[in-house]
Amino acid sequence: MRSVELRYGGATDVGLVRAVNEDAFLARPPVFVVADGMGGHDGGDIASAIVVEEFGRLAESGYDPTLGPETVAATLRACHARIQEHAARQRAGGHPSYQSGTTAVAALLVEVEGEPRWLVANVGDSRAYRVVTGRLEQVSVDHSLVQELVDAGTITAAEAAHHPERNVVTRALGGPDRPDADYFLLPLDDLPRLVLCSDGVNGMLDDPEIEQVLARASDPAQAALDLVAAAVAAGGEDNATAVVVDVVGWALDETPDETEETR
Repeated sequence: MRSVELRYGGATDVGLVRAVNEDAFLARPPVFVVADGMGGHDGGDIASAIVVEEFGRLAESGYDPTLGPETVAATLRACHARIQEHAARQRAGGHPSYQSGTTAVAALLVEVEGEPRWLVANVGDSRAYRVVTGRLEQVSVDHSLVQELVDAGTITAAEAAHHPERNVVTRALGGPDRPDADYFLLPLDDLPRLVLCSDGVNGMLDDPEIEQVLARASDPAQAALDLVAAAVAAGGEDNATAVVVDVVGWALDETPDETEETR
């Protein structure tokens, strides 16, 4: 598989309403993740941290790029089991109502027929977008109540953005049932920009606004910072997190890629 040259950055902010940042992100090529925790302090933040830790193992130890979906599925199962075990310990320790869960959206470089591809996987309503020739395109499909209502034709996409139950997710890691992820393979030949974000970003900014913010920043690290700052400026009703990755070319050797990361 050809080596891919990447530039990237990530940013997160607690926002203007929440007391604790339950989001977490990983930007460690070839693995990128955003997780949006649920359950409050020591619930959501630990759940999202577990996701980052488990996917961080892939970045550190490596993985077979020809077995991308299997690798991601196994990692998500490990995340789910650890979150459930943590919650069970808390309930057994005197906190009977303790809950812990998280969404997750991940992007990894994999190999398909000898060529690199992005493999995107999501559980919940954290999103993946790509930018091709300046246009923003949503890759992932939200696992949420309002998305089900949109799919059923009960409400419109515009109505979903303001629906009172827009934050209700239908799949999450750590819940009573092990969720299935959705998987998407994306080509790299057109050198797109990939964006991962929690709903604290796309819940405050509509797609045209996200596209405009991204268009103003050629540097992915700055683009991630700008997206989060724009979400906070728009009201900051939730934790906001973004990871932006640019495929800038094909590396000639195995030397470390030129990268940028911002926390």
